[in-house]
Amino acid sequence: MKQSKLFTKTIKELPKDEASYNALTLIRAGFIDKAAAGVYSFLPLGWRVLNKIRHIIIEEMEAISGQEISMPALAPRENWQTTGRWDDLDILFKISGSDNKEYALNPTHEEMITPLAKKFIFSYRELPFAVFQIQTKFRNEKRAKAGLLRGREFLMKDLYSFHSSQEDLDSYYELATRAYYNIFKRLGLGDKTYLTYASGGSFSKYSHEFQTLTESGEDLIYICDKCKVAVNKEIISEQSVCPQCGNKELRETKAVEVGNIFKLGTRFSAPFSLNFQAADGSKQNVIMGCYGIGLSRILGTVVEVCHDEKGIIWPESIAPFRVHLISLNKNDEAEKIYQSLLDSGVEVLFDDRDLSAGEKFADADLIGCPYRLVVSEKSLAQGGVELKRRSNKESEIIDLDKITLYFSK
Repeated sequence: MKQSKLFTKTIKELPKDEASYNALTLIRAGFIDKAAAGVYSFLPLGWRVLNKIRHIIIEEMEAISGQEISMPALAPRENWQTTGRWDDLDILFKISGSDNKEYALNPTHEEMITPLAKKFIFSYRELPFAVFQIQTKFRNEKRAKAGLLRGREFLMKDLYSFHSSQEDLDSYYELATRAYYNIFKRLGLGDKTYLTYASGGSFSKYSHEFQTLTESGEDLIYICDKCKVAVNKEIISEQSVCPQCGNKELRETKAVEVGNIFKLGTRFSAPFSLNFQAADGSKQNVIMGCYGIGLSRILGTVVEVCHDEKGIIWPESIAPFRVHLISLNKNDEAEKIYQSLLDSGVEVLFDDRDLSAGEKFADADLIGCPYRLVVSEKSLAQGGVELKRRSNKESEIIDLDKITLYFSK
């Protein structure tokens, strides 16, 4: 991608009602645009990052036999009334259609997946299975003040699993937990993300969250440094020790929830009469689990965690481009390097704009691609280009004939 062709630009004028670091930085860098509180457009750079997050999640969900589907964002009122949540869930966006019927914009999809599964589950022979989707969700948040961390409209992955026994759900739950660890490691958040015990509500004794440490987080968690798990503040009064090892020395810190997993049991299958015929001929409720990850929230969390005073420092796995190539009045030479890198399958953002070196460097640091290549009179006189990792302060000169080899590692 040539930066001169990118329809968006880095900007200096920021929304006066935006306070969160993640949103301010992503708006400045041209990744997102704010439409309203908690509502954002994803621009080309931001959409590239989201798609890379999506790709990692899809791979890990398919690795645990998840089958991808897409369900409606709009749900009939009757579905939500069946579970008793039409009146009880205060974050529902409710709308009326021209057919004089009422609908909800789904913040979650239990009310859609359960009656859908009912059309295909009759016997224990159809179980177990798991399906997932990545889709826009809606929450009527009273305070959408944390940028992508608390949106009214957001992109989320939810996977639902269906089982004939509690033991089978427990086994799959452990499998999904390991998949989540893999996801956050691949996203560059592995060393800062903790499996966190939380209240199970009406579902079970515990649910589990995945919480990423950041000072901008709205949650307080208590970490056990012995076994690397945490406890959410909501249950710390009744669970003042580590639930795994009994350690009483728990460390308080701020975090943001980036994923959660629940053993739903029969909470949704029972109201919808989602049953199956067991091997002994009896009719039983299907046992369910659900597993969510917020993609847009992850994008905002990465920015909160991975930055310096100049801008974003993207993990290589989800960076919009691997290389930011900058030409300082040497467009012909830079063009050859650009084409060579593209031919080698390297993702490159080529800054071919007619701007000063300072403006180009500032934009490169703000955008945060993992590597910066600078083609200048000075570098060419030394037989190469200047290479600098975004996370490092020092740069080096790399020979022209070794550039593609360097990025093919």
